[in-house]
Amino acid sequence: MNKYYLRFSLLILVALVASSVNAQEVEDTIKIKTRVVFLDALVKDKKTNLPISNLTPENFQVLDDGKPREIAYFTREGQARKPLALILILDLREDGAGRFLKRAEILKAMEDELAKLPPGDEVAIMATNIGEDEGRTWLTEFTNERTKIAAALARVPAMCASSDAPPPEGISSQNNAGTDGVKTDEIIVKVETNKGRNGSIVTRKTRRDGRVEVTRVSKDGKMTIELGEVYDMVAAVQDATQKALELRPNSQMSLVWVSDGIAPIFFEDRDATEQVLIRENVIFNSLTVELRTLFKFLLPVGKPIAGWLGMSLYGSAKHLAQRSGGEAVKVGRVKDYGSGLARIIGNLTARYSLGFALAESEVDDGRMHTLEVRVNAKDEKGKNRKLQVSSRQGYYMSTTASKEALRTQ
Repeated sequence: MNKYYLRFSLLILVALVASSVNAQEVEDTIKIKTRVVFLDALVKDKKTNLPISNLTPENFQVLDDGKPREIAYFTREGQARKPLALILILDLREDGAGRFLKRAEILKAMEDELAKLPPGDEVAIMATNIGEDEGRTWLTEFTNERTKIAAALARVPAMCASSDAPPPEGISSQNNAGTDGVKTDEIIVKVETNKGRNGSIVTRKTRRDGRVEVTRVSKDGKMTIELGEVYDMVAAVQDATQKALELRPNSQMSLVWVSDGIAPIFFEDRDATEQVLIRENVIFNSLTVELRTLFKFLLPVGKPIAGWLGMSLYGSAKHLAQRSGGEAVKVGRVKDYGSGLARIIGNLTARYSLGFALAESEVDDGRMHTLEVRVNAKDEKGKNRKLQVSSRQGYYMSTTASKEALRTQ
């Protein structure tokens, strides 16, 4: 009995000591919120243009402002990827992409490709540049139901009709007057200023109905350019990104801009749009249809003039795709629309996910840090493979609380 009593006493003593030590350890524990920078990388063979799916972490190098980072997180295609929150933005300008998007066979080709998405991936569709008033509307919210996607695309042909036709259902072209006589749709709800590297300033005043008044003033104040009321690429990207952040915050946000590539935009606004995409880790893609013959002739003349005015007329979609790690695909024939969309979707799902941790001492400095992903891999003969890598080319640091705020009380 004494032996059992002694053993029991020793166990109690050990438990008390352990409890005291654990309590002391808990008091001294500092909880640190780990900050991780994630990026997706698409790796394709330059010769075949096909994604490479058999690489390992050792094949990758991530440079942050030119300095290598240790890769702490790595997954390849098919390994716990985030579901897609895919937003199609259809530019229905009648003399642009609208002349193609009103064709039933083209819409059916796009519908068939969207129907192939796995159940976890969802699609939302926005239409812009509708009619003379350049209206815009959401054709469908996020969904993976084929019937809803088909119904949304079926509305497109009527929206591509002549500008003297009545607006399709769900699109308002009238401003409603409030009790004070002010048209409620004309009330300014947001004002943004984007400053250029040369000192010029672009001011964007967003009305309640989504239209934007855009004004650019040169550094010396001698030149002012007003675009009037528009709903441009900047506004569409902002609205689409905001919707995805609110409704699908845990998904991989991806945009597909379907147009003929004509998108007048000030360089200051383009830079600001790039920052939005990189900050929120949104992959921008473009599906560009053929330009009208008249535009092809006028573009070489218009580009220098637009450049002098501080504006890009063509090519901004491709620029944003490259900067955010997306794809810029050109289409011409009917069958190209389905295959082009399939290429974009396939390249979104065939990506490697990489991540590196930020040290506690690294504070948010408010600037964009440049990112570069390098891949080295050998073929079956032991020679270096010629690869093409697409990934977002920057990130912004996230903030973190101080030690004192995180110390366990």
